[in-house]
Amino acid sequence: MNIKILVGPALVLAAALGSQAQTQPGGKVAVIAVQQAIISTKDGQKAAAELEAKAAPKKKAIEEKQTNITSMQDQLNKGQNTLSEATKNDLYKKIESSKKSLQRDIEDAQAELDQEQQKILQQLGQKIMAVIEKYSRDHGYTMVVDVSSQQSPILYASPSIDITKEIIELYDQSSAAMGASGTAKPATPAPAAAPKPAAPPTPKPAPPTN
Repeated sequence: MNIKILVGPALVLAAALGSQAQTQPGGKVAVIAVQQAIISTKDGQKAAAELEAKAAPKKKAIEEKQTNITSMQDQLNKGQNTLSEATKNDLYKKIESSKKSLQRDIEDAQAELDQEQQKILQQLGQKIMAVIEKYSRDHGYTMVVDVSSQQSPILYASPSIDITKEIIELYDQSSAAMGASGTAKPATPAPAAAPKPAAPPTPKPAPPTN
């Protein structure tokens, strides 16, 4: 199983900035490796580590099954001239059954891993897109193109228009600020005004004496 944080094919941030791109044909254009940006953020690294830890037990179980199959294959190969036909046939059936079971385990584990990755991508992708859009507007870019995919139509881009590093730094700063605000202590309330002393009780008139 390969644990990677992946993104889809080339992404063009022109939808959010479309009106600017149309009205400013000579506007600024930037490129970004979104995949690299996501996995390089602190949130991306943390998510990848958590995903790795979560997948570790299944990965270990798969490796143990692979080792067992290899052991049975070695036993079968070494016993070609010494094992009975019944024993060899039985061992062969066990190997084939174990291979099928292993393949199902791998497919199930990979499907679960892909599902978890998609959840991570949706969460981090939305956050990083917000950072990209804000950065682009603040710096006057009319279009930002993702060059992560090998299928990207960009054949060359000057390093001077690559904003990947800036987006990573800005994302981490924004994430840290949000985390700090979430755990910040509430502001100390202003001291309440001292209560006014209560008026002394009006003495009741003494009862008349007979």
